[in-house]
Amino acid sequence: MKASELREKSIEDLQTAIVDWKKELFNYKIQLATHKLENTALISKTKRNIAQAKTIIREKSAQAEVANA
Repeated sequence: MKASELREKSIEDLQTAIVDWKKELFNYKIQLATHKLENTALISKTKRNIAQAKTIIREKSAQAEVANA
């Protein structure tokens, strides 16, 4: 998912997406350990999505604090 698409979502939506991506990441790691994961790039893509979402949440929180100050 692109960062521009993530920026359009609310903080709550991003947090639920992070939870879903963490579940997917766990499943990918289990599949990797059992040699059933065909596309290993999914692990890094999922980690990247989680990091981008966390960064955008942090940015939105900082903007909200500046707006309230």
